[in-house]
Amino acid sequence: MSDRSHVSWRKSSYSDQEGGNCVEVAEVAASVAVRDSKDPDGPKLTIRRAAFETLARDIRAGRYDG
Repeated sequence: MSDRSHVSWRKSSYSDQEGGNCVEVAEVAASVAVRDSKDPDGPKLTIRRAAFETLARDIRAGRYDG
């Protein structure tokens, strides 16, 4: 994912609309890229689609709630 100029980022529907806890995702080939919307030029995490779907399912189920 070296050239992100054509990537279409979208904010997670679970992101805080007040400017905190904002996550954006973009579909990139067979992967999903994730970034902090407050730092769009900062680091991005690229995850294989199947792993992202598992992560999203686990988050929705509350597996990572403190």
